[in-house]
Amino acid sequence: MDQTISDRVTRFATAVGPEPDEVIEEMDAHAEERDFPHVGPAVGGWLSLLVRTTGAESVFEFGSGFGYSAYWFARELPSDGEVVLTDLDPDNLDQAREYLDRGGHLDQVTIEVGDAIDTVRQYDGPFDIVLIDNEKYRYREAFEAVREKVSSGGLIVVDNAMTSASIEFDALVELVDGADIEANQSTRGVADYLHTIDDDDAFETALLPLGEGVAVSHKR
Repeated sequence: MDQTISDRVTRFATAVGPEPDEVIEEMDAHAEERDFPHVGPAVGGWLSLLVRTTGAESVFEFGSGFGYSAYWFARELPSDGEVVLTDLDPDNLDQAREYLDRGGHLDQVTIEVGDAIDTVRQYDGPFDIVLIDNEKYRYREAFEAVREKVSSGGLIVVDNAMTSASIEFDALVELVDGADIEANQSTRGVADYLHTIDDDDAFETALLPLGEGVAVSHKR
């Protein structure tokens, strides 16, 4: 794994951030034991804070895994709020259901097995927060599928905006800076998304350099 963002920074941000509960600690241990990619508590704390500061009531996730990010979102949603979880693997979503139930958040979630982009087309929205964390080469496709369903003042949060097991950070920097260079599909996919949303006057984007990089875009 590319250590573009240092473990020391991540550890410090985790210590400063919100206190995880027992379920989150178990989910972190689950991810570490199985080498399952997840945003981690440093970013998770920010997800909760984004819900609180925006007053979000509805969240849609492109790629939920075993429910880690959804759990952080649900912690701050109102009791009648909703997180829509999506994943191609029903076993992942079964685990998500179990964790969210134990945390007392099951009534706040809708679980959808299948392709997230196909799923979002079945929803009218609006969504106050959208998390994009599906296949990197499909980030722009996910954005285009959900763009009109993001509420005014809502957020699009994109994980792996800097690095992942498949992203070449140095190449990503060059691509985002406008260079025409060779890069793998995942790296080009993230760069393509960042260029697309940067060119969209309805959104303003800033980077949160924690975890594997999080791009947060506000819809004006």
